[in-house]
Amino acid sequence: MEPRDLRRAVEAGRATAAELGLQVDDVIVVHDSDRVVLRLVPCEVLARVAPSEQLADSEFEVEVARRLTDVDAPVAELEPRVDPRVYVRDAFAISLWSYYEPVGPEIAPADYADVLMRHHAALHQIDLDAPHFTDRVAGALREVNDRERSPELSDADREFLSTTLSGLTAAISIGSGGDQLLHGEPHPGNLLNTRRGPLFVDLATCCRGPVEFDLAHAPEDVGRHYAGADHDLIHQCRALGWAIFSAWRWRRDDHMPDRAHRRVEGLKRVHAALDRCGLDRTRDRGRSRTGERGVRPSG
Repeated sequence: MEPRDLRRAVEAGRATAAELGLQVDDVIVVHDSDRVVLRLVPCEVLARVAPSEQLADSEFEVEVARRLTDVDAPVAELEPRVDPRVYVRDAFAISLWSYYEPVGPEIAPADYADVLMRHHAALHQIDLDAPHFTDRVAGALREVNDRERSPELSDADREFLSTTLSGLTAAISIGSGGDQLLHGEPHPGNLLNTRRGPLFVDLATCCRGPVEFDLAHAPEDVGRHYAGADHDLIHQCRALGWAIFSAWRWRRDDHMPDRAHRRVEGLKRVHAALDRCGLDRTRDRGRSRTGERGVRPSG
C-alpha cells in the first residue's frame, strides 16, 4: 500500500481489535501489498486488512475458514475471542485470526505433500460455491488484452501472454482428470510450520480445478510425494501460474512492491516453465521484451 494508506490500515486494524476488547500495545506489519497483514501484540492476533473494495473476498475467506475448521482441516483459525466475521472501518475490511509462532525447520517435501493431501480431503468435505481456476485466467486475460489496463506491456509480450494463458487453459482443462475444491495458492509463503503442525493460511484464493493446479504452487519435490499426481499436468499448471502472475504485474493499478523487477522476472519464469513443458516453439511470433522468442502452447 501507499505509505498514507498503510498508516490508515494499521490504525483500522489496531482500533478494531481494541474496541473488541483485545489488548493492542504494538502493531507489527507482517506483509504489505494490496492488503496488509498485521501482528497485534500482546493479544497475539493476526489482522488481515484489505481495502473495502475487497470486502467480498474477505467475507469469502472467513466463510472458507469457518467451514474448514468444522472439518478439522490443517488451516489457521479465526480468532476465537471475537465474532468470526469481517469488520469494516475507515474504508477497510478487517478479519481477525489466531497468531501462530513459526517453529522448526523448513517443511520437508513428503510432509508438505501429506498436509496438502489432508487439506484437499477436508476441502472435498465442504459444500462451497467457489470460482473455477479458469475464472482467474479470464481475469488475467482481461488485463493483458486491454491496453488501457496494461499500457506498458509491449505488443510482443501482450501476444505472448495472451496466447500462453489461452492455450495452457485449454490444454489443462482437457488433460485434467477431474476438478475439486482447492486452496488456490498453497505456496510456501502460505504454509506455516507451527506447534500444531503445518497450517495453511490465505484462504481467499480458494477455487475449483485439478489438484495439480495446487501442486504447481508448491516446491517441485512435493509433487513426487503426492499420490496419483500427473507430473506433466503440474508443469503445465506451473507455467500457467507464472503467466497469471506476470499478467497481474503489468496492470496499471498493480501495487506489488518491486513491481519493475517482478515484471521482468515473471516473463522469464513463464518462458522457463514453458521450456520445461517441452511446448512447441515453431509457431513463435516475434521476440518478447525479455529477449526470448515468443512461444505458443502446442495442441
